[in-house]
Amino acid sequence: MSKWQKVFSAFESYKAEIVKDVLESNGLNPVIINKKDSSYASFGQIEVHVAAEEVIKSLNIIENDISFG
Repeated sequence: MSKWQKVFSAFESYKAEIVKDVLESNGLNPVIINKKDSSYASFGQIEVHVAAEEVIKSLNIIENDISFG
């Protein structure tokens, strides 16, 4: 099994979902890890992880194809 690596994190879950959807549409297999505190939603982030061999491609897609500005 591949090791997973974080390629994106955000406080807003919709941003992580967008990144996940874009990566999936490019043939990758990302997963979302929710690291928010269940008692205090203002603590922690939502992370997107991919297999180690997909990190470079994922980072390029995130940098070039996704903008939240």
